[in-house]
Amino acid sequence: MNETFTVDLNCDLGESFGAYKMGNDEAILPLVTSANIACGFHAGDPSVMKKTVRMALQQDVAIGAHPGFQDLVGFGRRDLAVSPEEAFDLTVYQMGALSGFIKAEGGRLHHVKPHGALYNMAAVNPALAEAIAEAVYKVNPEVVLYGLAGSALVQAGERLGLKTAHEVFADRTYQQDGTLTSRRLPNALVTSQLEAVRQVVRMVKEGQVLSQQGVDVPIKADTVCIHGDGAHAVEFARIIREVLTQENISLQALSL
Repeated sequence: MNETFTVDLNCDLGESFGAYKMGNDEAILPLVTSANIACGFHAGDPSVMKKTVRMALQQDVAIGAHPGFQDLVGFGRRDLAVSPEEAFDLTVYQMGALSGFIKAEGGRLHHVKPHGALYNMAAVNPALAEAIAEAVYKVNPEVVLYGLAGSALVQAGERLGLKTAHEVFADRTYQQDGTLTSRRLPNALVTSQLEAVRQVVRMVKEGQVLSQQGVDVPIKADTVCIHGDGAHAVEFARIIREVLTQENISLQALSL
């Protein structure tokens, strides 16, 4: 009998702002098992947060806070020189904002996943990782901390006793040290849907990913991220669900 695997499929959502629309949240939500909702700093606004929380609850999708840098113009993808104390504060602030909407809609916060540059910096900076993990733990020690597989952020969460999820990316390429290829470099994105799906299946079933240097890197895949703002995001979400099912990989949000 074929071995079966289980993985969470998450997506960054709630990234519209005022009159500006990003992604197709309504179409993506039925296809994923957890959603990372922008909290108003790098994207989103109060009305978008409320609407996205409401839609996620209707689809029985686990809801996560997606705190990022206060950088709407750069979409939170530019490195900012923040101290660990500032990282702690912005994490607490944004978790609180989204938690308010979740409570008002009758749901509960499931996880926290930092966004963009904050996520990447915390993956390799132990002091920032510690500050973010401590913020999550002090606000709600019951939630899951999502971080780049094998990163300093996941390690910091584990040391504090948080539930953690090692995250992998369907549409990003990897370096030999297990970090993501910077978006400032060529070949940072996996543009072929077929290649992206193959990469995910291999990460989940074999625990390996091929780096840009041509070397296999060991990797743990608890949750797979797909991006909701791509031109073919909905189509890709459907394809990845279909292929994962064919590969005996079931989709399920991480248990609390």
